Parts: sequence; C-alpha cells; structure tokens
Amino acid sequence: MTTTWHELADKISPRTGLLIEGRFQDAGEAFSVIAPRNGKSVADVSFASVHDVDKAVASARAAFEDGRWSKRAPAERKAVLMTWAELCRANADELALLMALEMGKPAHEAKAIEVRAVANTLAWFGEACDKILDELPHTSRDALALITREPAGVVGAVVPWNFPLTMAGWKVAPALAAGCSVVLKPAENSPLSALRFAELGLEAGLPEGVFNVVNGHGHIAGRALGEHPDVDVLTFTGSTEVGRYFLDYAAKSNLKRVYLELGGKSANIIFPDADLDKAASTAAWSIFFNQGEMCTAGSRLLVHESIHDEVVARVSAIASAMQPADPLSDDAAMGALVSKEHLERVETMVETGAKDRAELIVGGERVNADSGGYYFPPTIFDHVAPDAYIAQEEVFGPVLSVSTFKDDAEALAIANGTRYGLASAVWTQNLDRAVAISRGLRVGVCWVNCYEEGDMTIPFGGVKESGFGRDKSLHALEKFFDLKSTWIQLSEPS
Repeated sequence: MTTTWHELADKISPRTGLLIEGRFQDAGEAFSVIAPRNGKSVADVSFASVHDVDKAVASARAAFEDGRWSKRAPAERKAVLMTWAELCRANADELALLMALEMGKPAHEAKAIEVRAVANTLAWFGEACDKILDELPHTSRDALALITREPAGVVGAVVPWNFPLTMAGWKVAPALAAGCSVVLKPAENSPLSALRFAELGLEAGLPEGVFNVVNGHGHIAGRALGEHPDVDVLTFTGSTEVGRYFLDYAAKSNLKRVYLELGGKSANIIFPDADLDKAASTAAWSIFFNQGEMCTAGSRLLVHESIHDEVVARVSAIASAMQPADPLSDDAAMGALVSKEHLERVETMVETGAKDRAELIVGGERVNADSGGYYFPPTIFDHVAPDAYIAQEEVFGPVLSVSTFKDDAEALAIANGTRYGLASAVWTQNLDRAVAISRGLRVGVCWVNCYEEGDMTIPFGGVKESGFGRDKSLHALEKFFDLKSTWIQLSEPS
C-alpha cells in the first residue's frame, strides 16, 4: 500500500442506510458504530424497525416470485457472482478498513484473509451455479420420474461481527446461487462492511430486491426475521443462546427451516510424538488470532503430561510477543476486542478462572487503555481442571486454558467433555492414533497436525450445542433448495 490505513480512514465515507428494493434508505432510528481501536464513533447507522424488516422481506418475496433472479439461467447467476467476487478483490482495501474500524481486527489481516475468503466464496458458488444437476430415476417404461431442485424462496441470514464478510459470504453466496432472495441482518457492531459488500453486489448486477440488508438490534430486526411468516429459511451464526431463540421463533411462526452454526470450546490435543515446534506455534495462533474472537478458537490446550512444561513454555513465549496494537498498524499481531461490553465480559471470565484456582501465567489485564480502545493481551491459564467454568464456557477472547492428560482415553474424554462440538485438533505422528482420536471426537470439524485448514470443498459446522448447520461446500447449497418429486404416467409402451 502506498497510502496508509490511517490516511484511508480519514477519507472514508461509509454507507449508513438500510438496503431495501435496491436502494439505500434511512430508517427512523440511528445508532453509532464505535471503533474498538479508540472508542470513538465511526458513523451513525440506521437500524431497522419491525416495519423495515417487513419491507425488506416483501421486497425479497416480490423479487423471488417474479423470477428476476430465481428464474434466470444458472449461467447468468454465475456471471453476476463471479463479477461480484472480482469487485470485492478490487475494493479490498476499503472492505478491510471498514472491518478494522467496526470490529477491531488488524486491517492487514482483514485484507489478506477475510476479503480473500469472501471473494473466493462468491466465485466458488458462482462456479457451482450451472453444475448442480437434477435427477432422473430409472422407472418402468410407462412412467417418467423427475427429482428437481427448486430455490427455497426468501432466506433470512443473521451473521456475527467476528468475521462479518466471511460469514455473510458463506450464507449469501450459496443462497443466491440456488436462486433464492436474501435478507441479511449483520451484527449491530459490524454493519458498515456488509453495506459496502451489498453495494458491490448491486454493481455486479444483482437485480433490485434480490439482496436486502437490514442493520439493527438482534432482539428487533433479528427476531422479526425469525418470526416472519414469509421467510422460508433462516440461517444463523452466533451464540448458542440466540440460536435457541431462532428455533423458538420458527416453531411459533411458519415452521421455517432454521440452520444454526453456534459456539465452540475447541480442544487442541498434543501428544508426545507430535512436531512440538509446529504444534505449539499453531496452538498459540489458533487462540490468539482475531483476538480469540472465533467460534473455532483453540481455547483448550490438552497436553500430555510428559511434554507439558516444554509445550507451555513455547506457547507462553509466543503469546508474550503477540501483543495487541492499533488495528490500522501494518505490524499489529492482534487488534482490539469488539466493544467495551465484550472487554468487560472477557475480564469477568478471567477473574472467574483465577477463582477456580487455575494458574494465570501470561496476560490477564487490559492494556493500552489510554488509547480509549478495548485491548486485551494473550492470556494463559495453566493447570485448569477440565470441569472448571473457564474450560467449559466460551470466552470468545484471547484466553487459553491448559490441561494435561495421561493417555489417549483421558485425552478423548476431556476433549468431549463439554456441551459444544464444533471443532478440535489432534497432534501426533502416529497414524493409528490420529485416526482413532479423530473418529472418537464428537465434533463437526477435526484437524490433524494443523488447525483451521481446508478449502471451499469441505463443509463447516458442528454437533451437540454447537448447532447443526453446514456452511461451505456443495452441502451448503442443500438448505437453500426444495426437492420436488414428479411422477409422470405414460401410455403403455407398444
């Protein structure tokens, strides 16, 4: 970059209205988006009322029914999604800066990782548009059977703030590829990147009304989508608590299909025969990347007792060097937590860990307070009891709990010993052990000798109280199609 992030921030003028019927429009109420880096307002953004959500759903329904998108040839939908992907790449600096300003992640990481991810997602599902085939079962000669995939209708997508564009892309791209219309509700903290993302979609050729964005409070706009009788599918990424609400909303309204990708308490399991350099450095990255604000964060480090001291020393050294800094700095290893309220929650969780007699060995106190921002350093608790509160509940911050195990059975029992089942990792050079442990883990995603690896061909989602939705891969398309069976009786063959 020849222009610094700070210089770009001084010039940027983000969209702040709702996107309904292809037009950005102000709502009656506006709320400030606060920059986590310094606690100052970035912009005042319109928040949707129930009436605004009704308008957005009506817009999506009209667009779906008249076929301006749902009945277009798959190759035409493909062209729009591919163009949208290129526009995201061309506007990568702006999208990355908006994410850094609204939710605190380092801008250079937002550009290198998140903008790349959303562009790849749009392109991947764009390519899939004209490659999804219907089925023609074999029948007797006097009948013809068809199994056709038809777009499900209007999709409500509610996404979190920690990866505002990646999560939006994972839901919006397959829904649009299937021919559905979408109403996106971004998180309260991160509407700015979503609005610019939507604007680029219009520029790429999305017809008016096909993609709508309603910024707003979860208990107002999110609930309105969940309860709306004209929303056919609701897809949500966020907390387990809110996921329960959406199931309830669906049950009390039109029994819409609800797909949930929820919280996690992922275990990183290191055996003595692992590559300890790689395992330790990856363990640190897996919990401190994105300020620990990840549902898949490797927040539980399970180490065989024979290598505990060595692994903890290595992870601690890396943690001590990964200090948070201004997200607009090109060398920031970590940014700021998303809000003052979230900072306070993380501080409370750390206090609880101390009360549970875990040993605090790194971090534990807010830093850079003079900036006005919400910075919390890498924090490590050692000798954490597997049933301790901090080892059971999601912190969603840069806080690592370290526990030891004696053998494979105990490692598996501890790893499976939470209500969550999103992800986990196994570090070992023993193939038999790797297969046995990965098969025994009750998770939706398991990594072996790596963490957070994979591409768009691999589905993502959890089990247990981590939900049951699946993003990424062709499996993500399944929730946005209805299967129709058609049986045609023919004349008796001569």
